[in-house]
Amino acid sequence: MHDHDPLTNRSATAARRSPARMAAGAGAALVVVLAAVWGMAPRDEPAARATTAGNHASDQREAAHAPAPQDAADLSEGRDLTPFDTQYPAIGRLDKDLLKAVQEAARDAREDGIEFRVTSGWRSREHQQRLLNEAVQRYGNAEEARRFVNTPDKSAHVSGKAVDIGPTDADDWLIRHGDNYGLCQVYNNEMWHFELLTAPGGACPAPLTDAAG
Repeated sequence: MHDHDPLTNRSATAARRSPARMAAGAGAALVVVLAAVWGMAPRDEPAARATTAGNHASDQREAAHAPAPQDAADLSEGRDLTPFDTQYPAIGRLDKDLLKAVQEAARDAREDGIEFRVTSGWRSREHQQRLLNEAVQRYGNAEEARRFVNTPDKSAHVSGKAVDIGPTDADDWLIRHGDNYGLCQVYNNEMWHFELLTAPGGACPAPLTDAAG
């Protein structure tokens, strides 16, 4: 006679094993759920990192070779431009005869210890309009603003036929000697603004009162 019922014993053994089996099953189910949620992230993560790094490197290469906005060089912020920095649109897009005259004057002025700096050269229409809008805000009305800033349609900077020179000692030198190169001060209220208004050695016209006149 058996001391225990084999069937009952099997049931008891199964009952004792069920917690471990349940835990194992739950763990497997959790792995499946997490894999589905993460899209098998542990396996794909290195590739994802490589792709992200590749995209970042590509963005940097494109940024390094992307051309600067045309009007970003109106003054090329942070740069001290000379008449010879023709790689920047503010200088390179000046009228070729004007640029040649300014460069010749700059070379001769250097012999007198004077260094020319271009404080503004060619401007895009968009930049000229921004300057005009800012002048209207500063002076309170368009009429007063026009004494200092022309419209894009009338601005000689937009056509590349005007250049602003600094510092003051360079302006003074060019006012006295500019006619030797055909360069003339255009406005009484802007000693820095020069245009090619006569033949080299000719007489400059009398300056206008301001940009509105």
